[in-house]
Amino acid sequence: MTSPSTARAAATSTSPSSTSASPSLSTSTSPPLSTATSAPTAGSTPPSVPVPAPASGRGPSAGPLVLGVRHHGPGSARGVRAALEAAQPAAVLVEGPAEADALVALAADPAMRPPVALLAHAVDDPGRAAFWPMAAFSPEWVAIRWALDRGAAVRFIDLPAAHSLAATDPTWDDGEEEVSGGGLRTDPVAELARVAGYEDAERWWEDVVELRAGDDPTAPFDALAEAMGALREAYGHGGHPRDLVREAHMRIRLRAARKEFGDDVAVVCGAWHVPALTRKTTVAADRALLKGLPKVKTEMTWVPWTHRRLARRSGYGAGIESPGWYAHLFAAPDRPVERWMTKVAGLLRDEDHLVSSAHVIEAVRLAETLAALRGRPLPGLDETTDAVRAVLCEGSDVPLDLVRDRLVVGDVLGEVPAGAPAVPLQRDLARRQRTLRLKPEATDRDLDLDLRKDMDGERSRLLHRLRLLGVGWGEPAAGRSGTGTFREPWRLRWEPELHVQVAEAGVWGTTVEAAATARAGSRALGAKSLADITALAEQCLLAGLTDALPVVMRALADRAALDTDVAHLAQALPALARSLRYGDVRGTGTAALAEVAAGLAERICVGLPPACAGLDTEAAEAMRERIDEVHQAVGLLPGADGLTDRWAGALRRLADRDRIPGLLRGRAARLLLDEGRVAEDEAALLMSRALSPGTPPPEAAAWIDGFVGGASGGGLLLVHDERLLGLVDDWLTGVPAEAFTDVLPLLRRTFSGYEPGVRRTLGELVARGPRAGGPGRISPGVPGFAPTPDRDRADAVLPLLHLVLGTEALV
Repeated sequence: MTSPSTARAAATSTSPSSTSASPSLSTSTSPPLSTATSAPTAGSTPPSVPVPAPASGRGPSAGPLVLGVRHHGPGSARGVRAALEAAQPAAVLVEGPAEADALVALAADPAMRPPVALLAHAVDDPGRAAFWPMAAFSPEWVAIRWALDRGAAVRFIDLPAAHSLAATDPTWDDGEEEVSGGGLRTDPVAELARVAGYEDAERWWEDVVELRAGDDPTAPFDALAEAMGALREAYGHGGHPRDLVREAHMRIRLRAARKEFGDDVAVVCGAWHVPALTRKTTVAADRALLKGLPKVKTEMTWVPWTHRRLARRSGYGAGIESPGWYAHLFAAPDRPVERWMTKVAGLLRDEDHLVSSAHVIEAVRLAETLAALRGRPLPGLDETTDAVRAVLCEGSDVPLDLVRDRLVVGDVLGEVPAGAPAVPLQRDLARRQRTLRLKPEATDRDLDLDLRKDMDGERSRLLHRLRLLGVGWGEPAAGRSGTGTFREPWRLRWEPELHVQVAEAGVWGTTVEAAATARAGSRALGAKSLADITALAEQCLLAGLTDALPVVMRALADRAALDTDVAHLAQALPALARSLRYGDVRGTGTAALAEVAAGLAERICVGLPPACAGLDTEAAEAMRERIDEVHQAVGLLPGADGLTDRWAGALRRLADRDRIPGLLRGRAARLLLDEGRVAEDEAALLMSRALSPGTPPPEAAAWIDGFVGGASGGGLLLVHDERLLGLVDDWLTGVPAEAFTDVLPLLRRTFSGYEPGVRRTLGELVARGPRAGGPGRISPGVPGFAPTPDRDRADAVLPLLHLVLGTEALV
């Protein structure tokens, strides 16, 4: 997440159901578990223990069916579906915030397509938010859809989001605390994998759950419940004290469901919670744990989610490394490896890689062979990846990275029905997206707008308004050369966190335009610098917020009248100049801005020379950037003929004054030369003075840096004007040895910024030396000076010199 508000959203959403290391979320399994203490050997399958008597399924007492799952686990999802089909319960209880009961019916809407997520946020502080994502292969989603399809009741039993979002006690969150058994937070999957002799918990999970199937749908859940019971006895809450409170609320909700439906109830929750839900406790004890919990007013809705977001470890994303692979395992009816290799081949063919049917067959054989050698029941992701690299990608990781990005992770973006609850701003944004045909997508999308077209102009205004509101759906991209000012390139990418940002921005208004207008007015009143206000004025023009401009302009005029710092004025002018230059393209009035911009430019012309006197090196560097920006801005101001003359006069005063740092004098001389305000002969004279023996070498090097350094094209200037190159060469060869080491770093920085071809040409010119005749000949002197000194004229000053010094008698 990129903003403070969304960072808070991530922090708030790290419930015990939120990371793969969390016992309550990621520790559930389905098929039989292995409890062997030795690692599997080649050619064998992982050993397993006999399934014990039911501990979480329906035993002889015919109690509720408690199914411990691993969130976002396709094996758990298949097991849940099979167990529910066998039991046919009247009610299904799902781990999730209790407020979601009002939204569960939307899951049956045909427009709802996973991955989706439940989003809860505080009404008074939308930045405090939490997500509960569900993919098509999530056990909770499978349970919800099964119940809705068969008319069974659905209830969410986890702690209400109103309590979770209100928590301020640091011990409430999942911190790294010591647990009773020693060490830090417990990862039950890792613990079970270690007991089974596996170093990789994910590989163990695949072997015993994802790649196996059994006849008894409840047996895996019974085995897992017993394993979790042993872990809970050893580790207690496993470093998650919040789980005790959550489980108390789950038990209360379970009791209420049993009163309504009897024991014809199924519970789908993280396997870590199964022992806590099946043990005997009193209602009074559970209510005591819930007493005094903080609470805030919350709102909840469904929002689209992405597979790529599931692959991150922030929020409830759970850190699934391969959501695309998991979705394939869940959806493939048979032959998952063959179907996967076919998908990979199709992707590579679309990218112009030569892949034949023979490649697919060989890749499947290699994956199966690797699985047998590694003692795995079926090829897993590691084996299929190795086979894809070796056969389909011919050993190259470049196409393999494409497979990982497009298939193993994937860019699937879910959809929610239009009837889902949303803040008014979200509804207006969705309406504008449909009208402008800007569909949110999880992948990067390049959008090139032509501002002369009405549709593209409206799209541009919408994207700029969202940026002003802090909703980063689109970012301006680097424009293509030669497209002119009517072109505006964007790069769009819709992330689930943007729903939180939209909810936060909803405090400013009910429509995008009204909210952006209110936000701009607030920022104008709270701006701390003149540059901030001018940048805001530019944003208002780009976003077409004509109602916000009067407020911004008043703040701009007030701040500009009081600010006397030339650097601040220079920093503020470019944004105004761009607004004036491009405002007519968007059909926005800019008359008020023109007056302010002209006033700023006049004050800069008057105050620039005094402001540049006596600056140190760092301040001179910053001022050079300001001068370049103002120079470009003055050229953009409409009707600025008189202003450009005054600006040239300011630059001339900079170039001629010795008190001005050499860096700025050289830069002013270069700008005057580029604009034709000084002739080449005069520029050579300025350079010869700056590089005279009386100038300290560091100051002379700074002048050179200002004149030909940076991105000003100074290298080409030296290439085409050998006279200037000769002056630099003569000065450099005359720098004393003791001063050379001081000026070398600055000169190296100056010339290292040139293109390689320019540096090579300069080296060849210097190595060749002056040529006699021709247009490229280096002049033997500079204008106004003879090639050699006139000794008679020089001796004529000696009598006066002796008189001044009192040395007449010595002559």
